[in-house]
Amino acid sequence: MSEKNGELLKGLLIGGLIGVVAGILYAPKSGKETREDIARTTDDLLYRARDEYEKAVEKSKAAYESAIKRLKDLELSAKEKLDEVEGKISEFAHNSADTIQDNKNRFKKAIDAGAEAYRQEKTKK
Repeated sequence: MSEKNGELLKGLLIGGLIGVVAGILYAPKSGKETREDIARTTDDLLYRARDEYEKAVEKSKAAYESAIKRLKDLELSAKEKLDEVEGKISEFAHNSADTIQDNKNRFKKAIDAGAEAYRQEKTKK
């Protein structure tokens, strides 16, 4: 039960008890009538308290179920984002490996071309 509902229930019970006590003290009725009034008032208070409690429980259940649904939705969204990021990382890693291999091949060709140019210059002399 939420703190707000607990305070409402406590206030309802305290107010009801104060009303019962005031009714007893100022009632111009016989003892039997007063006891019947007290019993009726007590039953009424208990009914209202039970009703408020049940409403609070229902609200708590609804809030709990809503929170669980939001958490599950967030979990699903996070998993989807994770899969997306993993795919991009994998793609980036693959592309990086291809780029590194291409650069190695270009560098090797440049070295070979430089060596060939050096040999040709050396044979001219």
